[in-house]
Amino acid sequence: MIAAQEQMKIICKGIDTLLQKEELLEKLERSVREEKPLTVKFGMDPSAPDIHLGHTVALRKLRQMQDLGHKVVIIIGDFTGRIGDPTGKSKGRTALSEEIVKKNAQTYCEQIFKVLDTKKTEIHFNSEWLSKLDFEEVIRLAATTTVARMLERDDFQSRYQNRIPIGVHEFFYPLMQAYDSVVINADLELGGTDQTFNILMGRNLQKAYSQEAQAAIFVPLLVGLDGKEKMSKSLGNYVGIDEPAEVMFKKLMEVPDELIVTYFELVTDEHPDRIDDIRRQLKAGANPRDIKLILAETVTGLYHSQDEVEAAKIYYREAFSNKAIPEGIPELPVASGETIYDTVAKLINMGLVTSKSEFLRLVKQGGVQLNGEKLQPADVQQPLKPQDVMKIGRKRFVKYVTASIDN
Repeated sequence: MIAAQEQMKIICKGIDTLLQKEELLEKLERSVREEKPLTVKFGMDPSAPDIHLGHTVALRKLRQMQDLGHKVVIIIGDFTGRIGDPTGKSKGRTALSEEIVKKNAQTYCEQIFKVLDTKKTEIHFNSEWLSKLDFEEVIRLAATTTVARMLERDDFQSRYQNRIPIGVHEFFYPLMQAYDSVVINADLELGGTDQTFNILMGRNLQKAYSQEAQAAIFVPLLVGLDGKEKMSKSLGNYVGIDEPAEVMFKKLMEVPDELIVTYFELVTDEHPDRIDDIRRQLKAGANPRDIKLILAETVTGLYHSQDEVEAAKIYYREAFSNKAIPEGIPELPVASGETIYDTVAKLINMGLVTSKSEFLRLVKQGGVQLNGEKLQPADVQQPLKPQDVMKIGRKRFVKYVTASIDN
């Protein structure tokens, strides 16, 4: 295995906070000495299954841990999901049905292996053990902490001070999530900064159950393409990992200059030394666009084949630099009499727009062209014909083709 100090260098790349640094270093040194991998825990909330680059910040860090030789254990919170984590909310989150939880979890499992190594990943649903606890064990679990400790959570404290009801069952969410750490005997837990209380509860519970406490790493939230808010599909500032290569490449070229290094740190597997070199190049006056080309190629290559990446580069160069209609643009079948507006839902599915309202707003602002002519709001009801080419914004294209009989 790689030396512990070198592992620490890679593990600390791009993180927000590492608690118990000396403890983690000791765990790593023991791991190297005994040739025994650490158990790295990551809990996943099954409430929203679509994954974008913001979600992969933690997943990429987990993959780096796997590449260092460690074992990742993904805990799908199907049991805790039925309660709902109130984190950051002024009231309790609505509990999910078992059917929805399982459906979302299946989608998660399909997507996370675009990042993680299947051979070094274990996936468990915490209902495997939480549903089997008898009432005596639940009482023992509750006895490990106090109401005062629970009220240290910002959301609970705020609700208590503002006389907003707190269900007793809500106190069990962090306890149950912490109990997951006990069951798998986690050496390290990884999570977002919004999970600080829950993850530290895991340390406390492990000590109560006479286990060595896990170390804790918190990863930052990824700022979206707008350079202001965290990446979110609802805000339209996201890069989806399932999007076509040319769409992903184009979006990554829109990363604000001041976030280039941050994106290299958080959504790639580049070594810290390589990122330091990129930082030095930018400070020395390198053209940010040239560095963004490297970023776009690197990130797109994590989710698409090399041939797809090369095609995306050509597409971007022709669409942006030459301001021409590029070769190989996405095609969209259109039926006889189908209007521009009729196809907006398909454009959303292709990742070319985020919503109907965004499309209509772009039309109103003169940002959508059909065959080189700017569309007016009334034009969206005009029928399309095969070989029509639509340009959305500066670099998004789609060609309409004849729908087959099957369509």
